[in-house]
Amino acid sequence: MIDKRQRLKDDFEFYARNCLKIRTKHEGLQTFVLNDAQQYIHMRLEKQIEETGKVRAIILKGRQQGVSTQVGGRFIQKTTHNKGVRAFILTHDGESTNALFEMTDRFYNNLPPQVKPVTSKANAKELHFELLDSGYKIGTAGNKAVGRGQTIQYFHGSEVAFWMNASEHTKGIMQAVPDAPGTEVIWESTANGVGNFFHEQWKLAEKGLSEFQAIFVPWFWQSEYRKKLPEDFKSTDEEDKIKVAYKLDDEQLFWRRMKVSELTTDGVDGNRAFKQEYPMNAAEAFQVSGGAGLITADHCMTSRKEQVNGNGAYVVGVDPSRGGDRFAIVKRQGRKMYGMEAYIGEQCNSLGKNVAICKKILDAECKQAKKVPDMMFIDYGAGADLVDRLHELGYKGRVKSVHFGSTPLNPDKYTNKRNEIWQELASWLVDETLPVQIPDDDEMQADLCASPYSWDNKDRKVLWSKDRIKKEYGFSPDYGDAAALTFAEPVRQDKKKKKLNYAKTNIV
Repeated sequence: MIDKRQRLKDDFEFYARNCLKIRTKHEGLQTFVLNDAQQYIHMRLEKQIEETGKVRAIILKGRQQGVSTQVGGRFIQKTTHNKGVRAFILTHDGESTNALFEMTDRFYNNLPPQVKPVTSKANAKELHFELLDSGYKIGTAGNKAVGRGQTIQYFHGSEVAFWMNASEHTKGIMQAVPDAPGTEVIWESTANGVGNFFHEQWKLAEKGLSEFQAIFVPWFWQSEYRKKLPEDFKSTDEEDKIKVAYKLDDEQLFWRRMKVSELTTDGVDGNRAFKQEYPMNAAEAFQVSGGAGLITADHCMTSRKEQVNGNGAYVVGVDPSRGGDRFAIVKRQGRKMYGMEAYIGEQCNSLGKNVAICKKILDAECKQAKKVPDMMFIDYGAGADLVDRLHELGYKGRVKSVHFGSTPLNPDKYTNKRNEIWQELASWLVDETLPVQIPDDDEMQADLCASPYSWDNKDRKVLWSKDRIKKEYGFSPDYGDAAALTFAEPVRQDKKKKKLNYAKTNIV
């Protein structure tokens, strides 16, 4: 009995299926058994506790995947098994506040007697467990002061992308949560465009620039998101691509088709709405809601799953860090792009460290992979000193700086070098005649899709400025710039690696 009580305290999955009841759509009150998405999130949270002693997580999800239910149950377990702790849940509107507290109240009322503490306060927004001196409270975003002036061990931010005054709320909340072992802060939401607080925090977590871990759960992990097929069902070409890329079955495809149709109302593009509400990857959720660019999520989807042999010149693009961004590296050989690397903070905060990073690729890899780059292109804007130093070390023949504002090779078609390399990258990626491969990575897709543009008076596409992209999207597309740099100039492979020649034809 003692062992079981201890397990109920320590093992949330065991606690959930033995103590918690949830209201299901079709079967009424049922035991809470974690679904696939909830099990994945639980695994990620427990791993973070094991590694850091606390939880700091931001979760991007689709509609109705049970994340709020899971976090709510997790915090009920903790507040009913520990003394002197407080859980606080902040939702985006009053209706959600009421719904979450109704769920919490249901959890409490159906607890087995041996794990059900006595309450001294139970009202529409709060439970207080008197003997434990612990509590559970729910509030609504809107009032900037909500959550301030108290100490909180467990915080759950629900649908953070839809909060009013999100940055003000989180400033106060984060001050209320001690930076101490055992504390937990979990933000979760569906996407709501780019440039808002949730999107900015997601990008920071995804890039490793905050203490939060980024957790994404796709819609197709939900077993209920499938629909019985009609006899005449036939998948479209687009659906076939999705089926192969994400290993879906026809019932999942048909559910998706019906949901897209349902979302297509009053001039709304159902396909775009579906990708935001039920994303298949993190980049898709944000980039679709942020508008189309030179490269879209659809362009990336197939290329992420391709397997292509790299032939031709081996080219490296380097986007040095500036203003808190990452030091990003991407490699390409012909129609295969690979080798994403990123360095942050103390890893790249000096010229010497930057030189060492590049030097490792330029010569140390020769000993490991028996090949060296034919050319390394480095952004001049933040890498001028880096290029000079590499030239001094003898790499002048294989290292070149690229000034984004300089004259392009084709000035009739492009306004400057930055527009040229990005549009050459886009042409390479969207060309359907030959397959290309890019890293199967959400960050790469997000950076590539952060390519909005306008037109000039000569009908040339003009990318938004990097400052505008960073302001509107909330991040700098470091990997995208590094990838584009591999298209800076045509490069011919020098098989003997004695000298570098330039081709007079198109980029290979």
